[in-house]
Amino acid sequence: MLDFKSVDDLARRLSDLLPPGLGAAREDLQKNFRSALQAGLGRLDLVTREEFDVQRAVLLRTREKLDALERSVAELEAQHNSDAD
Repeated sequence: MLDFKSVDDLARRLSDLLPPGLGAAREDLQKNFRSALQAGLGRLDLVTREEFDVQRAVLLRTREKLDALERSVAELEAQHNSDAD
């Protein structure tokens, strides 16, 4: 999800970098900056920090479960091998 407030802020800061003589064109350029930034960032399929953190937590839980399952399988294999002897 794209944060439009940040895009607006970045577009404003870019337009503030323009020379003072372009005062009349500054607003148009700011709108163009905003549109270009939204289009470019929209194609990147970005996620919010919250979405990232949620997925990170899911991945960590999955990793813990996988580690536990690997330990269980190793124990069962060891038990099976000792029973076979």
